[in-house]
Amino acid sequence: MSKYRNPALTVDTLIIDNNKIVLIKRLNNPFKNHWALPGGFVEYGEKVEDAAVREAKEETGLDITLDKLVGVYSDPNRDPRGHTVTVAYIAHIIGGKLHSDSDAKDAIFIEIDDLKDVDLAFDHEIIINDASL
Repeated sequence: MSKYRNPALTVDTLIIDNNKIVLIKRLNNPFKNHWALPGGFVEYGEKVEDAAVREAKEETGLDITLDKLVGVYSDPNRDPRGHTVTVAYIAHIIGGKLHSDSDAKDAIFIEIDDLKDVDLAFDHEIIINDASL
């Protein structure tokens, strides 16, 4: 009898403010010390929208409102830890102050035009390109 396995569910959020986007520097592997979109795992019983807002607060200190869905990303190789599916959103800031927390080593605002010079974790470059910022 084979063991049934499911992919893990995650969220990623493009937090936009005045032509800038928030990136976090990852504290842990995989992609330790790489820049990434704020995000993380959806908890059991949690809506993906609530997880996106929670993860943004935990990693950046910012309170956000989700504006729109960017897409769902399910490449089994997008995360070296195993198969994850992420739901990605665009959001804007409604409060808080940017600072790193949780599993983020740093948090910054970066000009959207400067993203081309940043080596991003996971498939976050694809997600950002799909958002057509």
